[in-house]
Amino acid sequence: MINQRTKIKEKYKLKKTPEKGEGIFATEEIQENELVMLGVIEKSVDQNHSHASQVGEFKHVLHAGQISKVNHSCDPNCGIRVNDTGAHDFVARRTIDTDEEITFDYAMRNYSIDFFPTDCTCGASECRGSITGWKSLSEEIKESYSTFVAPYLLEMDSRVTTRVLSLQND
Repeated sequence: MINQRTKIKEKYKLKKTPEKGEGIFATEEIQENELVMLGVIEKSVDQNHSHASQVGEFKHVLHAGQISKVNHSCDPNCGIRVNDTGAHDFVARRTIDTDEEITFDYAMRNYSIDFFPTDCTCGASECRGSITGWKSLSEEIKESYSTFVAPYLLEMDSRVTTRVLSLQND
């Protein structure tokens, strides 16, 4: 199927998964840095929840289409890039094989996450054990995600670091 807005070929489909209910899977190989899904904001929401995406320090939205069906992984094959509308595009962090589940780390879009079960079930060998927000990631993980994360998360982190340093110097 061709996405009419950008004329990109959609290389994914929704499938049932025994562990997660549903997920998005590649229908053909997707190359590193290739646009996988185009983000389109459907509507703003009053608060953060499991399908909301943070698009600013105090702003959350729902994305249209199947973006909400992309499952979390602590070792994701996709990251996000904010497009010119403020929505999150999904971009391949590495080559994604045909029939491989398309995943991203929910921390790439949300500074804090408080609404998932205590145990992560992503199955990645690098699993952190729980689904966390950006603020809870190690510096090593943040660095590995640096080009695949919403810029406002980096700005929020910078402000928090500046405040902490200021308090330490007082």
